[in-house]
Amino acid sequence: MIGPKGEKKLTELTWESAVAGFGKVRVNKSSGGTPLQIAGEPIEYGIGTHANSVIAYRVPKGYDRFRAIGGLDNGGTDQGACGNEASVQFLVYTSEPPEIAAAQGAASHDVADALAGLEVGQALTASLFAGEPQLLSPSNIDIDHRGRVWVCEVVNYRGHNGERAEGDRILILEDTDGDGLCDSEKVFYQGNDINSPHGVCVLGDQVIVSAGDKVQVFTDRDGDDRPDEQRVLFSGISGTQHDHGIHAFRFGPDGKLYFNIGNEGRQIRDAAGNRIVDQAGNVVNNHRQPYQDGMVFRCNLDGTEFETLAWNFRNNWMVAVDSYGTIWQSDNDDDGNQSCRINFVMEFGNYGYKDELTGAGWRSQRTGMSDVIVERHWHQNDPGVVPNLLHTGAGSPTGITVYEGDLLPMFRGDLIHCDAGPNVCRAYLLKSDGAGYQAKIRDILKGTQDRWFRPSDVKVAPDGSLVIADWYDPGVGGHGMGDVDRGRLFRMTPRKGNVKYDVPTYDFDSIGGAVEALQSPNDAARALAWQSLRAQGTSAEAGLLELARSDNPIYRARALWLLGKIEGRGLETVNEALGDDDKNIRIVGIRLARQLGIDLADYAAKVERDASAAVRRELAISLRRSDSPRAAKVWATLAKQYDGSDRWYLEALGIGAGNGHAEAYFDAWLELVDGDWNTSGGREIVWRSRAPKAAALLVKILQDPDTPVEQHDHFMRAFDFHEGPAKDAALRSLLGL
Repeated sequence: MIGPKGEKKLTELTWESAVAGFGKVRVNKSSGGTPLQIAGEPIEYGIGTHANSVIAYRVPKGYDRFRAIGGLDNGGTDQGACGNEASVQFLVYTSEPPEIAAAQGAASHDVADALAGLEVGQALTASLFAGEPQLLSPSNIDIDHRGRVWVCEVVNYRGHNGERAEGDRILILEDTDGDGLCDSEKVFYQGNDINSPHGVCVLGDQVIVSAGDKVQVFTDRDGDDRPDEQRVLFSGISGTQHDHGIHAFRFGPDGKLYFNIGNEGRQIRDAAGNRIVDQAGNVVNNHRQPYQDGMVFRCNLDGTEFETLAWNFRNNWMVAVDSYGTIWQSDNDDDGNQSCRINFVMEFGNYGYKDELTGAGWRSQRTGMSDVIVERHWHQNDPGVVPNLLHTGAGSPTGITVYEGDLLPMFRGDLIHCDAGPNVCRAYLLKSDGAGYQAKIRDILKGTQDRWFRPSDVKVAPDGSLVIADWYDPGVGGHGMGDVDRGRLFRMTPRKGNVKYDVPTYDFDSIGGAVEALQSPNDAARALAWQSLRAQGTSAEAGLLELARSDNPIYRARALWLLGKIEGRGLETVNEALGDDDKNIRIVGIRLARQLGIDLADYAAKVERDASAAVRRELAISLRRSDSPRAAKVWATLAKQYDGSDRWYLEALGIGAGNGHAEAYFDAWLELVDGDWNTSGGREIVWRSRAPKAAALLVKILQDPDTPVEQHDHFMRAFDFHEGPAKDAALRSLLGL
């Protein structure tokens, strides 16, 4: 505003009214809440709104002219279809304007308008890769080394079961001319034996499909995109026609398969229906011996060397693994409690959905339970429960992946995750924090206006772009699935990037070509490279050694996993990794040693006093399997370095002292601290320990006048995890008996 009084910005005034087509009218931000930008350049001040919009101000005295500059914010132009064709009229009225046909509160459900109701994250462009009728209700996707998107297409689910008599389908969608649009659709397989598929994993000519009570492997030997062989890998899984059952498989950097089941899966059996006894010697079921509810698994490609990695989740929809072997998951709360979570999965960790000992739900009364629902929900106040990385509130979390590409460097090493409930695909920007992590949230694609946007999965294509599957449904696509006629795939690329889909080609038969493919951001390309290099054994050693000297620690990690599994080279590779300057590579060395059966207690000198708490965390976990006479001393050395506040580290110590080691390890720690155990760290070690002697020390803590009264319930809760004469004697002494 300009006049005798000078100049005054509208951003300094309060409007009389402001109506926008969707989102909000915002001062100094776009309608979606992002910083103002035009053509990528930041705007110092302004008003962000979305057409059609009417904003009314009362003109203050002393001002008689108005000057403004209008422009298209990147929050809109980055949305693919809008970029080159959008046009906007900016109109100024000095009296009430005529009625304008405002945008409707509910977006159009026409596939032609698929992008109109979506808000695109900063510095990104979204484009529609495929949409109905090319695919319907995608529950899960994978992207093969050729850039083709494989889709679990769900119609026969819950209330709609039986509507498609021929059964549900696995589709192959392809962009044959590289323009970023799918122009070829094929049915790889259709049948009632895969109704309601919730997972597809493509590994060359083998396709792993998770559906119903089985995991099946389809093999296409002649390359005609139709299976020539079909076999069962696992069976006996509960939760058929339930999204809390079996989920998708992932290929890890160690050449193994990672997957999970939700709390309705209950158990898993081999192809013949026999119960599985895992590497820890436990039957894999939910009978609390020790496993219960949702579980995470790892095995070889043929199902052997089966491991239960963690348990006590509710509906852990999918697992993701980075190149260092770090495992990530999301988990759904008991619906309506705003307690969904993201987890870093520590091996052999209990994640607290139910009471460890009784199986009671989170609402059941217990000593020391938190007043905060999210902490109470996941038993975060119980010794023996691994902490959560992040709480994401209410939602229906689905697909998750780790981004390790170059096309979107702002996400390198971070998690990309879909949450169908709040209609959003997010990035979780990770940062190391002691023995654990912190994460910040950044939205990638959000159904700000179109609440039918239900992202179900996200995967990384061979060119480094992201492909997001949209189940597209008025509900979350699960129990209340209301639409079976729509489904979309969106592709995310840089804002100023080329939307063309350029897929690199690799010669997987040559060592050089396979080493190049091992550097791909795409899981399927790396899987083929891994298998090729593994088969070539010592012939591949020189090429892998060169990659292991890369400045990129992600590439170094991938090379070291393979080098360590060359016959006769395991211990050498472990020692090489343990001596690396990068803490993540040292962690690879420890994890590789675990898989090779190398007892790290005998080689711990390099890392038992490591500057990184995360490295020491991994060493502590490894001691669970140790038979070395040095193991107790190593554990005590690690425990003495506990600072009293890092819960990740404390739980790693607890995991490492399991498997019958609790008493010996605790005794070694008491000897090492030589009576000086009553420190902030020492009290928490006592609280977490299951060793008999810890019970008497709990009494001393409770009777110590320096122990705050508000901590009494915290330490009393630890007694619930003890049993036997030592506990009984401790409680009698506490009562003065």
